[in-house]
Order: sequence, then structure tokens, then C-alpha cells
Amino acid sequence: MKKYLAVIGAFALIAGLATGASAADKLKVCFVYTGPHNDGGWSQQHDTARLALEAKFGDKIETAYVENVAEGPDAERAIERLARSGCGMIFTTSFGFMDPTIKIAKKFPKVKFEHDAGYKMADNVSIYNMRWYEGRYVQGQIAAKMSKTGVAGYIVSFPIPEVVMGIDAFMLGAQSVNPDFKVKVVWVNTWFDPGKEADAAKALIDQGVDIIVQHTDSPAAMQIAEERGLHAFGQSADMSKFGPKAHLASLVDNWTPYYIDRVQAALDGTWKSTDTWGGIKSGMVELQPLTNMPDDVKALAESTMEKIKSGELQVFKGPITKQDGSVGVADGAVMDDKTLSGLNWYVKGIDDKLPQ
Repeated sequence: MKKYLAVIGAFALIAGLATGASAADKLKVCFVYTGPHNDGGWSQQHDTARLALEAKFGDKIETAYVENVAEGPDAERAIERLARSGCGMIFTTSFGFMDPTIKIAKKFPKVKFEHDAGYKMADNVSIYNMRWYEGRYVQGQIAAKMSKTGVAGYIVSFPIPEVVMGIDAFMLGAQSVNPDFKVKVVWVNTWFDPGKEADAAKALIDQGVDIIVQHTDSPAAMQIAEERGLHAFGQSADMSKFGPKAHLASLVDNWTPYYIDRVQAALDGTWKSTDTWGGIKSGMVELQPLTNMPDDVKALAESTMEKIKSGELQVFKGPITKQDGSVGVADGAVMDDKTLSGLNWYVKGIDDKLPQ
């Protein structure tokens, strides 16, 4: 754990720009990351897709990235710096980069922008996202099957709809197995801070949870679960190597096919501003590997993923009861994407008050 944190700390000081070979006729494809490109989670998965672009397109493109970019003014400066450096296409990979992306896109109308997890578009700004909540539902079922205390701990970043729908989906999956299942939540107000994430995991374990799930970027929580002899779920990337005995299932982001399609469109001259929201069915969201669980639990998880893929199971289908006891989704109704994108309430059973 200490060794890992030391490595991450070193990269956090770099915040550098890495580039490949340059040529005037190449498409320069650039990325803005919230954490180190090798954080073991979120940013690393985006960087894996960047490397896949280089392998796919060879000398037709060059790539660059800026890492450890804070949301806010720092993001605006980083994005503009890339645009001025000749990037013809810029992927901004965090919800908090949304307004800076829109602002800089107005200054550089010929640059194609791709913003991850936002909702504001423009003629030269596409948005793309993943239905992580589908994987969260499956994780909830696994947690309810594997937990001895009937209580999971959830480490989260910021109270935005994407995060809230993940918490709710996890609980709905858990309650489909154990209606009395409980979830405790700790908000760390950061996407990447291994120290805070580790402290949150310790606090939750001290409160009696025996399963840890996270919506933050580093493997710190997984490492704490391994040290304490408990179970945990990985986030964004396969984190099984950080907790060989603790790991149950990582929610893996597969950005590569989308990035290849969008860069291909840019090279072909067919790129247009689009809104993409892919899930288990499209292969953008994966839950893997399934480890440290009995065969019947693994079979349940695989069956649920197939039902989600086929459309037989929809996570936010009623009846769903809100935390305050009122009706969230009526019996038989399905929450539409617009409502889901603005989700700001907990389902029943969440042991936390949602920050407003």
C-alpha cells in the first residue's frame, strides 16, 4: 500500500504533456485526464484506449495527453493549451471538464471535442458516457450474496447524477437478493486521492461493513479490503491484482471501440456532434473478472448480465421506493433517460443523507 501511494504521488507532481511524433498532415488526438495516466483505474483505462488508437491508426495520427488536471480553471487552461498546440480532436474525460470544454470549443470551432459524462453539446462538441449503473446492479446482487453482515460500504466522489444512479442501482440489485440489505456511504469529494479513499475504506470497515464498493479512481480501497481480509469491487479497470483475495468483480470501462469509431470518423470527414450512452449490451461496460465467489453467485451475476443485455431486465423499472418512502418509479414503469440523467434521490435502505 505505502509503495503504491508513493508511486502515485510521484506522478501527481508531473502533470506533464506527452507526445508522439509530429507531422503537419496527421490528426493530433489529445486527452485530458483527472489523475495520472497509470492510476490503475479511470485515467488508465482512457490511456489504454489512447494507446489502442496509436496501434490502430499508426502514422495517420499522433496523440498527446495532460494528466492530473483539476476540474475548474486548471481544466480550462489545459484544454486551451492543447487546442493551441494543434490538437484537432480533444477528449476531455471528466464530468467537471464540461463547462471548460464548452467554453474552449467556442474559441476553436474547427477543433472536434469529445466530452465524457457531461450533458452540454455544441456543433463541435460530442458527449459520451457509459451506463455503469447496469454493472452496479450486478455488483449489488453479488454483494448481497457474499456479505455476512448484510451491509456494504460505498466510497463516492461527488453527488452528481452519474454517481447517485450508481448507488441506487447497487442497492436495487442487492435488495433483489436481500430486501433488508443496507448501504453506508462516504463522500470523499475527489475523484483521485488514494489517501482519502483508503481512509474512507477503513472508516466504513470500522462501522461493520464487509463489502467495499467505490466510485473513485484509485485501487486504494481494494488494497485496504485485502489487508483487512474483506471483499471489494474494482472500479474502471480490472483491479484484481491489487486485491487477489479481496476482489469480487471490477466494473471495467471499455473506451477503445468508441474512440476508434470517433477518430475514424474524423479521418473520414464524417465526424458529427453526437450523444452516446453505452452499457453492457454495447460492450462499453464490462464486469470482469468474477473472482473469489461460489459458482452459484457467479452464475447469478452472469445470468443478470445476459438479462440486461437482452433487455429482459431494466434496472430502473418500478416499483421503486424512495428513501423517504414515497414512490420513485411506479409499478411497471421504467425511468426514462432524461429523468435518469438528473437523478437526485436515494432509494430506500441507503444509510446516508444525499448532499444537496
